[in-house]
Amino acid sequence: MSALPRYVPSSFHLPGVLWQRSSHSTGMNNCVETTRPGSGPWTGLVAVRDSKNTSGPALLFAPSAWEGFIAALH
Repeated sequence: MSALPRYVPSSFHLPGVLWQRSSHSTGMNNCVETTRPGSGPWTGLVAVRDSKNTSGPALLFAPSAWEGFIAALH
């Protein structure tokens, strides 16, 4: 079994998801958006994209890796 890619080339590959923007975002749109795909090969992962390029790529993280990153920011 091969490993899944850790990104999707376009957020359009994640249809039907609700992207959430950080409450710490600026009015200049300099932020990231996250979602947790509920179906397909990326179920259970955290997807992260640039809010300025909503049709662009999204990085994929295991929930524990994403939560560790967020904890390190605090």
